[in-house]
Amino acid sequence: MNTAEVSKLLGVSQSTIQRWVKQLELPMERNERGHYHFNDEDIEILKTIQDQVQNGTLLQEIAAAKEKKSRIALVKKPETDTQMNRIFEKINDLERRLNEKADSVTSYQLLQHRREIEDLQEEIKHLTEKISFLESSLRTSERIETPIHEVLSRKPKKRKMLSFLFGF
Repeated sequence: MNTAEVSKLLGVSQSTIQRWVKQLELPMERNERGHYHFNDEDIEILKTIQDQVQNGTLLQEIAAAKEKKSRIALVKKPETDTQMNRIFEKINDLERRLNEKADSVTSYQLLQHRREIEDLQEEIKHLTEKISFLESSLRTSERIETPIHEVLSRKPKKRKMLSFLFGF
């Protein structure tokens, strides 16, 4: 039985049961989660403690608590060592596969970066050639007597109104 069931049976709260076990250092069994598990002998001891407390005996004076039994913990052990070995092998296999995957992803990323750098280098080369071409074009245009910017900034000559109207 668990603590809740025993507390209902005895008509006390669960914390009272837990307090009795702790203060009187009763060696009760615990399950794998650490919860108390009470058998028939434990319930009889708790009933005796309850009777004595109801009769006015202090918890420290209760003689029934001095009867101790060894604590037994219910912990599941692996049935065989082969099961544990298989689990360790699976874990090792998963770790190995994870490392391989991480390595392949890193290699792929490095190759992508390398391609991007090569593309950028080609673009820089292409832009450098364009700049050289434009500079040489500019040098040849400077040889012209009137610079291009002056030609573009000139205002058209005013024609006489009559020649404009008649197209002379």
